[in-house]
Amino acid sequence: MEVMKKQNIILVTGMSGAGKTSAIGVLEDMGYHCIDMFPVQLLDELGKIISDEHDPRYQNIAFATSAQDYQKFLSYFEGRDKNVRVVYLDASNEELLKRYKFTRRNHPLIVSGKANTLEEAIEAERDLFNDINYRKVIHIDTTKLSIKALREMLESRLAIDAKNSFVISFVSFGYKNGVPLDADLMFDVRFLPNPYWIESMRNQTGDDKDVYDFVMEKEETKEYLTHLLPFLDYSFEQYKNEGKNHLTVTIGCTGGQHRSVTLVNYLFDHYRNRYKCHKGHRDKKVD
Repeated sequence: MEVMKKQNIILVTGMSGAGKTSAIGVLEDMGYHCIDMFPVQLLDELGKIISDEHDPRYQNIAFATSAQDYQKFLSYFEGRDKNVRVVYLDASNEELLKRYKFTRRNHPLIVSGKANTLEEAIEAERDLFNDINYRKVIHIDTTKLSIKALREMLESRLAIDAKNSFVISFVSFGYKNGVPLDADLMFDVRFLPNPYWIESMRNQTGDDKDVYDFVMEKEETKEYLTHLLPFLDYSFEQYKNEGKNHLTVTIGCTGGQHRSVTLVNYLFDHYRNRYKCHKGHRDKKVD
């Protein structure tokens, strides 16, 4: 019998200007379905939509909520057998003032007429959080945090697998059709022996075993991989540590049918158990 997993619900709340929108962006990169400032009056309707725990889109959901609404969200989901966690973001008054002056945005409590000045709005919002139980929430002070540091803090405090927030796309292409414009890393394998010149393989691609074996068994390919793989191993970790969430690695040969397709298939299989990977063949002929 299939065991149903509980949905993971993260409520991101805290002081306006402390980084709720940034945190939601980070969680979205980590694979969460994110909803920013959803009207609490429509929560029952939303609950019906996301109640299917078999739908992978709604297995992990994050909400950004205001001081006025977070307790209503919390009560709603805690009463429905979900894994619910609250992330409370804070920052010093001085830092909040600085951020608002930098962005030139209005504080929500000023917009709603509940405060006249920014200082009043910050103090009034702190009062709204007076009853928050800090022992039951994940409290993060963002005063001195960069986006990268916030990402690392969320990964650590929420015990989210960082592998799922770093995605690598391996894409083959043919130089005769132009280079991909979205490539982060591009490698030219036109120096490898070309199966195109073997008549029996001319109309095949790197998806076919004959072509794949031909390319991978060549000494030039084996030697190339002794240089390429260590470079990629190092680069992937550095990109991930810098907070990059998606990397596109492109491999090009002349027509995008044989050598580049083979190498992309190999790299995808090589890295798929270490990172979240996708692969695509831009110029491969449709079977």
